[in-house]
Amino acid sequence: MAHTRASRSAEGVAAKRAIETLKPEAVRIVSDPYAHALVPGGIMFSMSMWIIKSGLYERIAPGAAAFIVGRERYIDDYLTAYLSAGLDQVVILGAGFDTRAFRIPGIEHTRVFEIDQPATQAVKLARLSKVIDPLPAYITFIPADLNTQPLGEVLRNGGYDAQGKTLFIWQGVIYFLTPEGVDRTLAFIAEHSGPDSAVIFDYIYNETLHDTTHGYGKALARAGKVSGEPYVFGSDRGQVGSFLAQRGFCDVVDVPLEDVKSNYFTGSNAARVMVTGHLAIASASVCRAGN
Repeated sequence: MAHTRASRSAEGVAAKRAIETLKPEAVRIVSDPYAHALVPGGIMFSMSMWIIKSGLYERIAPGAAAFIVGRERYIDDYLTAYLSAGLDQVVILGAGFDTRAFRIPGIEHTRVFEIDQPATQAVKLARLSKVIDPLPAYITFIPADLNTQPLGEVLRNGGYDAQGKTLFIWQGVIYFLTPEGVDRTLAFIAEHSGPDSAVIFDYIYNETLHDTTHGYGKALARAGKVSGEPYVFGSDRGQVGSFLAQRGFCDVVDVPLEDVKSNYFTGSNAARVMVTGHLAIASASVCRAGN
């Protein structure tokens, strides 16, 4: 992953949220009042809107825009449900230009930790400070590279409570990590979080990740080269449950994107194309004695 400038993929995802937010409420999948501040404005934003509205982006990456906003909405709803059940902490791993810490009602009653590459986090904070001043005190921003720095070390230094009920959000990140980095992170979550803690993440099927000459796998390989952020980690279709169980997790829910589309893209949104068959969203709780 490129470390010397803000993540291009983070900017791209924020741009999709910003454009979605401009739609009428009746057809809007996700609303993010801060996304526009996180992407370059003026001509760059106008070009992004034109590329999407003209259908050019859809021809280049069929279904990708709907996937981004559908994934965002699913994880938003998952976080909201956890907050309503009582939550001590939220840890956003590889936060990028995520804005849930600012826009999800009730999250201000928790302690939030945002962890990301220093360059991306610095740009995010500089841009956010123009629209949110001061930044909320309940959020701790931690610059770190989880491929090389232990999650436990950076969280403990930031004031993390290993006994607190915690939700770990890992959106759009796991496929950029090495298998060793994924295992280290999951081991920390399983061993150093309180009862009823959980993790949620999206992931790529291995069959897509390794097929770099056809279809969506080819598109991902091309996108990784352009952004400098290659896709390197995946899971076999239907095997994420056993993968997580072996690493100390229970109650695994594996949601294919077909289900995300049917849940959110209804009515006038039913015709919107979402990339399916290549990715899924998984969530799981930390096992404890008696689970």
